Amino acid sequence: MNYDFWKKLPQPFFVLAPMADVTDAAFRRIIAKYSKPDVFWTEFVSADGLCSAGREVLLRDLEFTEEQRPIVAQLFSSNPENMYKAVQLVKSLGFDGVDINMGCPDRSIEKQGAGAAMIKNPARAREVIRAAKEAAGDMPVSVKTRIGYNKDEIETWIPELLKEDIAALTVHLRTRKEMSLVPAHWDYMPRVVEIARTIAPNTLIIGNGDAVNLDDARKKATESGCDGVMIGRGIFGNPWVFDPKRPAITVAEKLRVAIEHTKLFLELLGDIKSFAVMKKHYKAYVNGFPGAKELRMRMMDADRVEDIEIAVDEFLETTTPEIRNQVVE
Repeated sequence: MNYDFWKKLPQPFFVLAPMADVTDAAFRRIIAKYSKPDVFWTEFVSADGLCSAGREVLLRDLEFTEEQRPIVAQLFSSNPENMYKAVQLVKSLGFDGVDINMGCPDRSIEKQGAGAAMIKNPARAREVIRAAKEAAGDMPVSVKTRIGYNKDEIETWIPELLKEDIAALTVHLRTRKEMSLVPAHWDYMPRVVEIARTIAPNTLIIGNGDAVNLDDARKKATESGCDGVMIGRGIFGNPWVFDPKRPAITVAEKLRVAIEHTKLFLELLGDIKSFAVMKKHYKAYVNGFPGAKELRMRMMDADRVEDIEIAVDEFLETTTPEIRNQVVE
């Protein structure tokens, strides 16, 4: 464990966003192989679930390799007691840190009083953070949230979190109401940073929203003054995104990685997750070159890795060298 990793990060730093059914154990291994963020996050996991009989399946979401350090486990719950127990478990698993999700807009999560619903209950949010910190001991606790629920609440909501002296605060620069339907409000970030420097100067501030690649993330950090940027949707079909010296990736190479990703998904998670999870990745892997639409449709219809391999092999055998060797984003 590297409990002081936050203090050793470069400025600015770039981290992997936690995304349900995306940044699972398989995709994190692929990302670690082809480019490495400064900090990994797991998918978010229910702290309540980790305190129940169903914990064994949830523990699969918390599997990681040494190549993924430093790695933070993200949990959600509105129950301080369950958060305490879950953080104890996360610590015993060897994570470098724990992050509390206070921004997810999923209705099923909000019905539990967790995720973005925490924005409407600052007192409970602070109770949950305190419980996590008590259980964590010397393991750092961070929080990921949004700028508000139905409107901008930076002046009221953000200070509530910062008063708990957390290691880092990631701010998705949209409200819960906005979901991801509008451009992220990066013009709000300087004010978030200003508030943080006043209330909790040791808390690192991470911006999240619309960072499409490393250059874009670096520009956003420079212009807004935040300490780091979290990249989410920019990783789809692009496990090379965190490599500052990213090599030119050809269509053939990208398709081979799609197959590698599929095999790893089935090996690690095939018994507990639907093969359909991989299909959101195919939309990104198979895009931006002649014949992509037809190949993508064929892969979306497949339900076995063998069919995926056949489709890719036949495409590469029948297409032109120019398309096979075309450089893709």
